[in-house]
Amino acid sequence: MFHVYLIESESSGKWYIGYTNDLKRRLREHNNHKNISTANESKWKLIYCETYVDKMDAIGREKFLKSGSGRKFLKNQIRNFLAKKLIKQKSTI
Repeated sequence: MFHVYLIESESSGKWYIGYTNDLKRRLREHNNHKNISTANESKWKLIYCETYVDKMDAIGREKFLKSGSGRKFLKNQIRNFLAKKLIKQKSTI
């Protein structure tokens, strides 16, 4: 199985989209600064994942999600998560 995932930095709110065949290991690698793209951030958390049987399907989906249309899709797909996050941020101000 191949997973296309979206993680978010808890400190800055930045997103990273990737794919892997071992999601737990990959998240651990991100949090242990073993990926150049995510090494400058502290703690990453998984906020979205899709699973595919075929590797090429996962790669294609990752490429789409990294595009402008893909990011728009993600924002719509996780709109409830983002709304709750916004409310939480407002309550801490």
